[in-house]
Amino acid sequence: MTQKRWRWLALLAVLTLVIAACSPSGGDSTDTTEGGDGGAATTEAVDPLKVAFVHVGPVSDKGWSWAHDQGAIFLKNELGAGVEITTLESIPEGSDSQRVFEDLADDGNMLIFGTSFGYMEPMLAAAESYPDVTFMHATGFMVADNMGNYFGAAEEGRYLSGMAAGAATETNLIGYVAAFPIPEVLRGINAFTLGAQEVNPAVEVQVVWTSTWFDPPVEGSAAESLLDAGADVIAMHQDSAAPGQAAEAGDAKWVGYNTDMTEFAPDAWLTAAIWDWGPYYLATAQQVIDGSWTSEFFYGDMAGGMVDIAPYGDSVPDDIRSTIDERKGEIIDGSFSVFPDPIVDQDGNERELGDIFTMDYFVQGVIGSASG
Repeated sequence: MTQKRWRWLALLAVLTLVIAACSPSGGDSTDTTEGGDGGAATTEAVDPLKVAFVHVGPVSDKGWSWAHDQGAIFLKNELGAGVEITTLESIPEGSDSQRVFEDLADDGNMLIFGTSFGYMEPMLAAAESYPDVTFMHATGFMVADNMGNYFGAAEEGRYLSGMAAGAATETNLIGYVAAFPIPEVLRGINAFTLGAQEVNPAVEVQVVWTSTWFDPPVEGSAAESLLDAGADVIAMHQDSAAPGQAAEAGDAKWVGYNTDMTEFAPDAWLTAAIWDWGPYYLATAQQVIDGSWTSEFFYGDMAGGMVDIAPYGDSVPDDIRSTIDERKGEIIDGSFSVFPDPIVDQDGNERELGDIFTMDYFVQGVIGSASG
């Protein structure tokens, strides 16, 4: 080989090394896979989005917390390795929950859901300290640049379940076991009462407050007191099936909440307002992943699928099912509103409906205090 050719090969080798060293995809940090055209396509490992859920009760309650946990499971099933989920159960409301939210942010969770009303102000305080984390609060009304709020029109399902209860009662007294006198609970009781009165104008609804979201013995005792007062149907804004089990033991009927709880009291079961949180959780996580999330107050409804009613119990007659289904269709298409405007309050006074998110009164036909 000539000396000139040796020099040329040496120069070519040096140029090759220089080009490789200057390549922007450089060395061991690049993974390549064969592209669709036979070439090499660069791929980059993407860390999963860390998402946390904080619940006020156990996810085994088969009620409120369980329904939200089913939404988290849906999210995981849809995004797979793209999401990493942490679930905390039975976290008390109040100031101590702020530390829980902050600890989750410190652990790298970039999307944090708090699923109870009493988490609202503690979450807002945590959000102020972690502006790069997205916080989502269920059932409240406060928002910030990095904190949204979400809930749904449970009153639509409540109205329909009230129709089933109104048709079922023989004593015309329905008992209602309720947690706390906040607007979401009050408007649920009011919608339920109006639904019951549509099919049975003589109905009255007696409310007992428990001051707890999840305490089966307390919920069961409250239901028993209402049965002793003459109620033959029990409704509830609680998280356990205890009111329904009390109804079944008392040979009464039962309207549940949150999920289909037929299995706990099949003879008493009528129906319930229920939730489907999964699609909303998926949409929110996807927005955080692609950078399109913005703070908002989201209020899902029956038309969008967040709210529904559970399957009917065997004792609900076919004609009542048809009547309820017809009304459900009108709610979905927007031709019927569960709250009239003006509306008649507990004292018989006609008033403007106003903002249902600040509702602080009972409608006519409710027995009990709207202030607890």
